[in-house]
Amino acid sequence: MNHLNFKTSPNELNNKVILVTGAGAGIGRQAAITFAQLGAEVILLGKTTKKLEAVYDEIVNAGYKEPSIIPLDMKGATVKNYQDMASTILSEYGKLDGLLNNASTLGALSPLEHVDEGTFDDVMKVNFKATFYLTQALIPVLKKSPSASVVFTSSSVGKKGRAFWGAYGFSKFATEGLMQTMADEFENTSIRTNCINPGATKTSMRSKAYPSEDVSKLATPEQLMPSYVYLMADESKGVNGHSLDVQPK
Repeated sequence: MNHLNFKTSPNELNNKVILVTGAGAGIGRQAAITFAQLGAEVILLGKTTKKLEAVYDEIVNAGYKEPSIIPLDMKGATVKNYQDMASTILSEYGKLDGLLNNASTLGALSPLEHVDEGTFDDVMKVNFKATFYLTQALIPVLKKSPSASVVFTSSSVGKKGRAFWGAYGFSKFATEGLMQTMADEFENTSIRTNCINPGATKTSMRSKAYPSEDVSKLATPEQLMPSYVYLMADESKGVNGHSLDVQPK
């Protein structure tokens, strides 16, 4: 597919405003830097201010457009927090061209009979409930864009159930359903909605799931960026309701 080998121009995302959740580390960090490198004004959302500030400094020091920072813990955020955030973005930027829902939490991998209520609630709150309410609040701002792209982060365990993945897997099945519903609801409008499955990637979350894995065999976040840029670029205007595998087998 086009997304796997998408060739970008230096100004591929020029004049676009893109919000990235989980922007402090891993794939979110790399996506934010890459989007900025290609001309976008990036809004960095994450729970750790220090990490966001480091990404901010990296973008500014590279000479790219100055990003904004939104320190927000999605586990504790309320619908009102997201509504206020949307109002601020509309006031400051007048539109939102892209939303990468990248923030996720792993929880604990365990048999179904050992999934505890606290872990289940935390994972579903961050990975699904908070992601939905954030996206819902931003729909009026996305409508201001002539071509808006919403991307949800999925997983192979959200497409086919896998033993011991419990709450994380459930949350990604729900994410796929949310994407499909939104894509159908906004079909033939200026908003397109898709999922992206990054696959096995060298991140801290991956290391928690597979602590003894040989990380030298994993793709780096930077290697995945052609697909992420493709979904934010005008090239993908006709792509809606798809779940793209960045590392198809």
